Amino acid sequence: MSRRKKKKRGCGLPFWILAAFALAAAIYSRDSIAELLSLQDNEAREVSAGQVPAGKAAGEEMPSAEGTEKYYYQQLDQDERELYSRIRDGLFVCQEEIELDGVSAEETDRLYGLVMKDCPEIFWCDGSGSLVTSTSAFGLAGSSVTLRPEYSCTGEEKEARQRQIQEAAEECLAGIDSQASDYEKILYVYEYVVGSVEYDLEAENNQNIYSVFVGKRSVCAGYAKAVQYLLERLGVFCTYVSGTAVSQAGEGGHAWNLVRCEGQYCYVDATWGDPVYRQEESRETADSPEIAYDYMCCDDTRLFRTHTPDKDQVLPVCSSMAYNYYVVNGMYYESYDAQTVLQAMNRSIAAGEGMTVLKFSGPEVYREAREEVLTDLADRAARNLAHLYGIGTVRYSYRDDESLDKITMYWEYE
Repeated sequence: MSRRKKKKRGCGLPFWILAAFALAAAIYSRDSIAELLSLQDNEAREVSAGQVPAGKAAGEEMPSAEGTEKYYYQQLDQDERELYSRIRDGLFVCQEEIELDGVSAEETDRLYGLVMKDCPEIFWCDGSGSLVTSTSAFGLAGSSVTLRPEYSCTGEEKEARQRQIQEAAEECLAGIDSQASDYEKILYVYEYVVGSVEYDLEAENNQNIYSVFVGKRSVCAGYAKAVQYLLERLGVFCTYVSGTAVSQAGEGGHAWNLVRCEGQYCYVDATWGDPVYRQEESRETADSPEIAYDYMCCDDTRLFRTHTPDKDQVLPVCSSMAYNYYVVNGMYYESYDAQTVLQAMNRSIAAGEGMTVLKFSGPEVYREAREEVLTDLADRAARNLAHLYGIGTVRYSYRDDESLDKITMYWEYE
């Protein structure tokens, strides 16, 4: 699947929480919450400023985490699961205040974040809001926390948006056979999200799936939640991972997915599959807008060169590249052999393909191949193109992705 070039706008950061005393002007960072908790005598403390919209949707269906593979829920003990479920159930009905007993502000904040990672379908809340913590005098009784989530929409507006999302998702999923393999489903969803969404930091609702399915403009959070939402509906395990990523533009907050493909854990980053991220490469041209598949089912070694998960996430080892797109399609080279690479280019030319992708397993293999591929093998393949198609002068170009250990040749037939 190919798509047009898009303007790079950057990646949105996950939500954060600020702390402020109620009825006071002083503002504290999220790290200051523990200090606030040392205060006693039913002193109310709010975390994060902001108005909580009124409105509560009644009669909402509330999916249960029990019996499903909600990744972060499964890591909790029984007490934590009960608190998690109260938060989740409250969010599903747009509850203005969710009361939690015997829990700290930090723990409430953590569980709130896990619900948001597990439940991409909660598009009307992005995880922001406030906390009010009360502690009895002299510590004779346990503390309680009131969570006041912020909602972007409620009531009829929320229901209307939900219908729009469901219609778009159903239209998307109608294009994939329910009996397809895990790999086919993951690839389909990956190409759908990359191919149908414009990357835009200024997009409205860019921290949720409404921006993807309806607005068609989003950032990494929207991309990752949409992938999660669709794959869960297809019966493929997928969860949301937050952290940071380093590109030529620098380091910043980022989000991607952990999936299980045919029993193997691996990572998917649909945002970095978008051709917008290749615009910064020195040999990128306006007429090479193809999707990149380097992060379509990759392992730890590939991902952790640029991505760092948040430390509070417990993630499985992802040691297999077996289901990476380039491996599956014979474009991946664990060692360099000139004849093998030349044959790959000649096969692409014989088939009239516009490009040949050479993805190498690591920096050493890439460096070994690079000079000969670009100074000798490409010319030999071009002469073969001229002979096969009767062209007097052959033009070709290439993109040299050192950071991805990849060379892409572009062939012209006219």
